[in-house]
Amino acid sequence: MKKVCFLFSLFAFNYLQAQAPDSTYAERLGYPRGTKVVILHVDDVGMSFDSNEGAIDAMTKGVATSCSVMMPCPWVPAYVHYLKSHPNTDAGLHLTLTSEWDEYRWAPLMGKPAVPGLVDNEGAMWHSVEEVVAHAKPEEVYAEIKAQLDRAKAMGFTPTHVDSHMGTLFGSPAFLQEYVKLGVENHIPVMMPAGHATLIAAQMKFPDAYMSMIRNFGNSLWKSGLPVLDDLYNETYSWPVPEEVKRDDKKLQGWKTAKYIEVLKQLKPGLTMVIMHCTAPTEVFQHISDSGPVRKGDLLVMMDPRFKKALDDEHIVLTTWREVMEKRSKMQ
Repeated sequence: MKKVCFLFSLFAFNYLQAQAPDSTYAERLGYPRGTKVVILHVDDVGMSFDSNEGAIDAMTKGVATSCSVMMPCPWVPAYVHYLKSHPNTDAGLHLTLTSEWDEYRWAPLMGKPAVPGLVDNEGAMWHSVEEVVAHAKPEEVYAEIKAQLDRAKAMGFTPTHVDSHMGTLFGSPAFLQEYVKLGVENHIPVMMPAGHATLIAAQMKFPDAYMSMIRNFGNSLWKSGLPVLDDLYNETYSWPVPEEVKRDDKKLQGWKTAKYIEVLKQLKPGLTMVIMHCTAPTEVFQHISDSGPVRKGDLLVMMDPRFKKALDDEHIVLTTWREVMEKRSKMQ
């Protein structure tokens, strides 16, 4: 299986040692001290018909609260049409700089002449984060992510936030600067786990210098009037699902729900985004990726009464990017 995960390069940077704030960003937004506030977030919307259906089901039949759309992908128009008839849906941009699959691919919206460093020899985006970092210039990165935002706006879709497909924008300090610049200049919330970052730092084994850089970016976003995450959980895609579990929906739902409940128990107070890839895979999806069972499992969890009960038992407060932006705006 092609592993699509949130990749961060581990650099040693000469940044000031920014410490985790004394209060969580959730507290700053007005939530009571000690509150665990969570955005249950579906990635990869617009990638395929199956991805769109999974996101819609996860948010309307399940407890998922937010999603983000891959603007270079072919099923974007269908999802944007859905958004126009469901305007309260919390949907952002899954800023896309990679095209990871072998047989199903997409190209930059800017086109090869404008951003040659973002294009491989097939005319598509690079397969991996490392290839993008090796070939792309920061100005090409900004041009492309701005084009993705511009396409959304031209289609009548105002995103509630921006985040990064495969974590590519976290691959270098220069890319991160362009990512933050896009959010600040357009006053759009940016996914940046810049608080205590307990889960994401442990998962990615961040050095102190890297976390200092992230927290400095978080401070900049907050000062610009944007909400900031305290933490991020992005390991659900990489859980090794046993083969016998993949073949049985009931077993798959039970296995994945238990894993998600473990995550809920690990959450610290603050605003945390939990990333998933809810998909309703049809027979066609197997020709895109063999990750269908993993993604279907995420969808089944969101609709599982046991997971809903666990949210209550752990006193989790669910929210959206739109809601936290509204709270931040009221503080101006």
